[in-house]
Amino acid sequence: MKMLSLLSFTCLILFYSCKKSDSSTTQPVLATESIIEIKTNFGSMYMWLNKETPLHRANFLALADTNFFDNTTFHRCVPNFVIQGGDPNSKDTDSTNDGQGGPPWTIPAEIDSSKFKHVYGAVGAARLPNSVNPSRASSGSQFYIVLPTAGTPNLNGEYTVFGKIIKGMDVAAIIVKQPQKASNNRPYTDIKMDVNVLQKTLQQLKDEYNFVP
Repeated sequence: MKMLSLLSFTCLILFYSCKKSDSSTTQPVLATESIIEIKTNFGSMYMWLNKETPLHRANFLALADTNFFDNTTFHRCVPNFVIQGGDPNSKDTDSTNDGQGGPPWTIPAEIDSSKFKHVYGAVGAARLPNSVNPSRASSGSQFYIVLPTAGTPNLNGEYTVFGKIIKGMDVAAIIVKQPQKASNNRPYTDIKMDVNVLQKTLQQLKDEYNFVP
């Protein structure tokens, strides 16, 4: 890993990890939580980031804040399994390199299947296989969303689950049904995303997403 890349990753993790907790304030009524909005042509999905996977959470927030994900696509959409995206390579016109890109760093694994399992709507970090990545370090940007209502328990303990979709799984269901190449499950038409960080109060999370952290 290049020193500049390691320094960049370390700085962003320290910045987001050292920020005051979203819920800490002298005026609790105004306290907010950070959630992720993933906008597509088919609608929007809203993601909660697990605070007990702080490295992945800080990394995703930093990338979203800098518009890293914007115009990347859901380049792999496997029916009854996952939709996967977040690869900067998917912005270019060469579809053969999709799934191979990301920022010049990986994220140390934060795998704890006793707390975070591959349930319906879980968001996990993609990674290289064990043969070349025995530490199970995660891709710096690629993520996937679990589609089966029964989850994908075979992935538990193998990949870091760092979030979950709290609203918009109907959008994921539409995305995976789009016409795609059988060879690599890549949609023929690019399904681009626009990713934003939203600030919501605990009451807004309950009212708008029926979600209580």
